[in-house]
Amino acid sequence: MKYVDEYRSAALVHQLAAAIARTATRPWTLMEICGGQTHAIVKFGLDDLLPKTITLVHGPGCPVCVTSAELIDQAVALALHHGAILCSFGDMLRVPGNGIDLLTAKARGADVRIVYSPLDAVTIARENPAKPVVFFAVGFETTAPANALAVLRAEREHVVNFSILTSHVLVPPAMRAILGSPENLVQGFLAAGHVCAIMGTGEYGPIAREFGAPIIITGFEPVDIMEGILLCVQQLEAGRAEIANAYTRAVRPEGNASARRLVEQVFEVCDRDWRGLGVIPQSGLAVRPAYAAYDATRRFPLERTTAAGATECISGAIMRGVKKPHDCPAFGTRCTPEHPLGAPMVSSEGACAAYYRYRHRLGAAAVPAA
Repeated sequence: MKYVDEYRSAALVHQLAAAIARTATRPWTLMEICGGQTHAIVKFGLDDLLPKTITLVHGPGCPVCVTSAELIDQAVALALHHGAILCSFGDMLRVPGNGIDLLTAKARGADVRIVYSPLDAVTIARENPAKPVVFFAVGFETTAPANALAVLRAEREHVVNFSILTSHVLVPPAMRAILGSPENLVQGFLAAGHVCAIMGTGEYGPIAREFGAPIIITGFEPVDIMEGILLCVQQLEAGRAEIANAYTRAVRPEGNASARRLVEQVFEVCDRDWRGLGVIPQSGLAVRPAYAAYDATRRFPLERTTAAGATECISGAIMRGVKKPHDCPAFGTRCTPEHPLGAPMVSSEGACAAYYRYRHRLGAAAVPAA
């Protein structure tokens, strides 16, 4: 398939791996931000092709994984105690909160529905005018335009029983938080190409310069990722820390102007509690007061919940790049996709789920043949 097969070329991947090996003269630790990139790295065994001097750690690039337990508790409460039809993408249903998850709420009689677009939830609200309908709006900058569009459509069509429970998070503030942490190990980033396709690249240059960490805008196929690693290592070896766009087929410096206007119209920047990272200032999106009628947190009396006690799950350390899934003593034994202790084992973009799927049973991912 054009524009896919060529980015999975084993020959190109091995050429890039050889170039990385020639370039790296000392140890470097890089973090890929996106969970989709993590799955590609583990599935295709890209980290096994790298020299021992290059370490890849996995960032908080799974929006399901970083959604706070409190917001999940509120989603459960909306469905169980406020009579709402709670609409969500499927990978949110089994993520544990401080109490039960949405799938358990559904088993107890709550009306929890899987949708494939926030606009599906608007349709459900239109078809059920006597019931409140809430869409659990989770995601990075990539899903924010569609959620903003759902609010605007509900307003235009006078669908007054529709609202959203917002859990949007922003990538650049999380990168700052990771780089500024005393425990930080990250020296360079592979940034998420789809986020930059929406928001552009303007926020990344100042971060790279401030922390001396190259940021390479990277795609999601094996060749994309290996090229991003090579460009990052080249900068580190040369003592440079700049932003570079290795995903020019999808990313322009200005991003998508129409999508950005939608986001800015409906949402405003706010502080956000990231699961595993804590509260990061100015790292989330909240519904603007002008659209308060479509904000579930304003329409319903939702209680604050306290965090559950400490568990053996180390997902926070994994998402901060301090540890890897196989460092967890519960990985693959007490924590599995069927019985997860933490969100990264549940989500299709979670690092633990990637390691379990591709490496737990087979021992190692298949390395592309030359």
